[in-house]
Amino acid sequence: MDYDLIVVKTLERVYKNYYYIIRGRQKFMADKMFENNQVSIIGEIVSDFQFSHEVYGEGFYMMEVSVRRLSDCMDYIPVMVSERLINVEGDYIGKSVYIGGQFRSFNRHEEKKNRLVLSVFARELEVLDSDYDEDAANQIFLDGYICKEAIYRKTPLGREIADLLVAVNRSYGKSDYIPCICWGRNARFASTFEVGTHVQIWGRIQSRDYVKKLSETQVEQRTAYEVSVSKIEA
Repeated sequence: MDYDLIVVKTLERVYKNYYYIIRGRQKFMADKMFENNQVSIIGEIVSDFQFSHEVYGEGFYMMEVSVRRLSDCMDYIPVMVSERLINVEGDYIGKSVYIGGQFRSFNRHEEKKNRLVLSVFARELEVLDSDYDEDAANQIFLDGYICKEAIYRKTPLGREIADLLVAVNRSYGKSDYIPCICWGRNARFASTFEVGTHVQIWGRIQSRDYVKKLSETQVEQRTAYEVSVSKIEA
């Protein structure tokens, strides 16, 4: 065989192997980034699809999913979904759905300051029959870092609460900032955390209505989203 041809074929094999190694590392890193922010919700679609934005020709839409708590109260969770996961022209209001993905945040500039906006980014979506396991209807796991000093307080009835803000790394150098609320012993434990503490959190996503005072004569009804912590480790 010609010597030049041997060299060319050897280089081809080297570059091909290098390509698969690099691609494998990229996939591994992407999987690791996904592992530190995992959401699983099962609920009912209660809104139409509203266009959000487009990335490289792929349209993303917002919808709202209601998820029942054990207390029978409802959480209304915003979900961002790709048009490639579901027919966004269809009528799915009242349909049960499984969503698997991540809890993400971005800063929206309004009223001369930034407002943290949260939603579930759907990686998986499946329309379900009406019968489903409600015990597994709202679960989240976060692996991140305390990025703001914890706020510890007690309710008028003496119940202990701690508010946390957890930064969770995402691909491409981005991070999501997730508000979390701890109760009781978890609150006392969380109140000792310093900024930069590495934490792992298990819980559920909850929605909470509140009134925002805009001026002396104007108020606005808003909804906050946060993680209600059932277990925390540091």
